[in-house]
Amino acid sequence: MLYVTLSALALSTPPSSRMNEVWDQKTTERNGIVWRGNYSISPLPHETLKTEELPDAYSWCDKGLCTMSRNQHIPQYCGSCWAHGSISALGDRIKIARKGKGIDINLSVQHLLNCGSVGSCHGGSVDGPYQWLHRLSQSGTGISYETQQPYLACSSESQEGICKNGDFTCTPENVARTCSTFPPMGKCVGLSTYPNATISEYGSISGADAMAKEIYARGPISCGIDAAPILKYQGGIVKDSGRSIDHVISVVGWGNDPTEGQYWIVRNSWGEYWGEMGYVRVAKGNNALHLEEQCAWAVPHTWTESNFPCNEDGSNCLAK
Repeated sequence: MLYVTLSALALSTPPSSRMNEVWDQKTTERNGIVWRGNYSISPLPHETLKTEELPDAYSWCDKGLCTMSRNQHIPQYCGSCWAHGSISALGDRIKIARKGKGIDINLSVQHLLNCGSVGSCHGGSVDGPYQWLHRLSQSGTGISYETQQPYLACSSESQEGICKNGDFTCTPENVARTCSTFPPMGKCVGLSTYPNATISEYGSISGADAMAKEIYARGPISCGIDAAPILKYQGGIVKDSGRSIDHVISVVGWGNDPTEGQYWIVRNSWGEYWGEMGYVRVAKGNNALHLEEQCAWAVPHTWTESNFPCNEDGSNCLAK
């Protein structure tokens, strides 16, 4: 299946108040991202699991294995849903692999924005983040943790708001940093050693049955969705067919309503003030909101549990 073209999309809000956050097909291909590109070294769940083995309802959040909800629009608007959906799903999978032990590992969306070259505050793709992270993982390092590179809702081309006054190119300081004290006595520096996470494989998936098997076997996934019908979502199960994909979220599982039937449990990146504490339920099995067309997954490989102890000012860990 080819990447969905967004040119015909009609949003329910004026274009000036909301932008498409998913690249069209030409932009995606121009950035070296191929829909259904797959790097897999292990058997895929949708090829090995039987449909009848799946429960009627299953959620990783019910098991206490979901990571935090995020808000992509703080400290200002940024069309980085593509980064938030993928990073949240991967963070969940790391928590699952750790069996929920220890403090949650929250990965840096800003590192991906600064260095991924697969998207920006003006859009990205479903598949790009994991393809970038797999390449990075092969270099011997991975994506940094939130505490070394917090989210600022900016990318290198952004000129809106606070972005025009900062540097968001892929420098050592924009991968992992610390700041010693106020200038001129102190300064911010990039770190050569920092907690990070890598992946071993990644891939694309579509269709309700395959999605459920992937989620059940290995954890949440990121997926494209039509956001227009849920801009004013007040709760309940959304059955709207939607028009096209313009947003990316993560799917943490599914539930079963005795009257309405099965539904996907979807974590959005608009904060917990929105929807059902940041989540939305979407009808499962009929491609509502185009949710069952374009999804991606990644398998965690390594993550830092015990760090190399850098000094408070980073002086013994300075990046060259």
